[in-house]
Amino acid sequence: MLTIRSLLFDRSLGLRLLVGGAGEVDDLSFRWVHNTELPDPSPYVRPHELVMTNGLWLESGGSVDVFVGAVKDAGAAGIVFGLRREIPNTPAELIEACRTEGMPLLELAVSVPFTAVSQAAADRYAEQRQQDLIGTVERGNALVSAVSRGGGMAGVLEVLRRDHPLLRLAVVDRFGRCPAAAGAELAPEELRSVAASLRRHPPPLEVELRDPGTASLFLIDTLGGRGGAGGALVCLRASRDLDDSEREALEQAARFLSLEAARTQLAQTIELRFASELLDMITSGAREVHEITNRIMAFGIDAQSRMAVCALAPTSSETEPSTGLAELIGGFFTAEALPVVVAESGQDVVTIFPWLRSGEALKSFAERLIDSVGAQSNHRLVAGIGDIAANAGELRTPLVEAREACRVLRMRAKGPRVADFGDLNMYQRLLGQHSAEVLRGFAADVLGPIRTYDRDRGSGLEATVQTFLERDGHWAGAAAALNVHVNTLRNRLARVTELTGRDVSRTEDRVDLFLALKADSLSRGR
Repeated sequence: MLTIRSLLFDRSLGLRLLVGGAGEVDDLSFRWVHNTELPDPSPYVRPHELVMTNGLWLESGGSVDVFVGAVKDAGAAGIVFGLRREIPNTPAELIEACRTEGMPLLELAVSVPFTAVSQAAADRYAEQRQQDLIGTVERGNALVSAVSRGGGMAGVLEVLRRDHPLLRLAVVDRFGRCPAAAGAELAPEELRSVAASLRRHPPPLEVELRDPGTASLFLIDTLGGRGGAGGALVCLRASRDLDDSEREALEQAARFLSLEAARTQLAQTIELRFASELLDMITSGAREVHEITNRIMAFGIDAQSRMAVCALAPTSSETEPSTGLAELIGGFFTAEALPVVVAESGQDVVTIFPWLRSGEALKSFAERLIDSVGAQSNHRLVAGIGDIAANAGELRTPLVEAREACRVLRMRAKGPRVADFGDLNMYQRLLGQHSAEVLRGFAADVLGPIRTYDRDRGSGLEATVQTFLERDGHWAGAAAALNVHVNTLRNRLARVTELTGRDVSRTEDRVDLFLALKADSLSRGR
């Protein structure tokens, strides 16, 4: 924006300020100049323009009050009245009308044409744009330097505040976390409000906060065009109160914050992949112990210390994806000053971390973990934990136990949110001691003939057995669930007996079928 003060300081124009308007002279600014002699120029005047007139509209019966009111309604920045031989002095009624409306009024000498004012405005605009461009380039260089030397998001805000020290800024992500701030401290409810806004489609560009009220959001894209925004640079000032240079600086900083967020996200992706490979090593048992040990040590964990394994997942009733859980879980452990391996899979997120306390203390820790992460992700989470491993070489069994406990908890509509393997039913504990290959083999031996029959004839014998067992052998209840007659159900189960040699009316045969179905489910979950 150009300033009226800069025109007044130009002695070649000979401008005089007759009415200062509603504010101080230093605060008076305008976008451009507009020359008019219409009695009502409001349809053609744009906001923040400086209106120049010789008052020819007075000679055609125009009204001073109408003219000034129209200029004010159009949002103009002020009026320049150009004197001429016919009107050597600014009309008193014009001065009074401008004073009444709070409209700045300048007087231009007879000898100075309006083109001189236009030229002066153009010169100042060019100078300002040049300064802005130089400032943008210099700030860009400083931002590049801040990011390249590892200053992170805090370094970006530091550069921005160097040019605009009055701006109060914070970076907030879609989980309500604030990785960097400068001059602003947002309360927890304000962070949640910003996070909720970022999850909207499309995200708004302003949000209402307790202090100062309306805040501007400059979006940070980390979602790869999947909708919403990964975060925002929050400026505690409404968008309408930002000038052009501030807005341009904020937009430039937001672009660099997007780059920094993408860099951080890439590093986290690589770390997650590294952790997933470690999980595969532990689960398969096909690698040498020293390879697992080296990987564990790469995460800052003493491979010879006692370690806990905790598997977390949203409950099966959750419909939203678990995207971002690993990042939130990692943030929790960072706040706890605990090194951790965080590995994300399609079914759960597994954490491995040093633990020198008791198993009961581990359950309390897991409760705090899912409370914290669940509140940030808007998920109802459950956590399964295994026995505490003596060292890195003993992680396989605790890992299997934790994941199985988590899988069982996910299927339960009610009950505890945290459980260790010892809390599960005995059949789950027994099955959990075997490898996925053994479980698949057992399931194939028992269920293989049924599956072949279903595949060849398009029947549903396996689903029939599962439904019958889930209804605790209740014939009428199972038939209703399958939407068939009880006699049809009896015929199907008779066919199962023919194919498998297991009769559902015998307890030991029913147990075989039940365990085969559970073994198959468990082996697929691994």
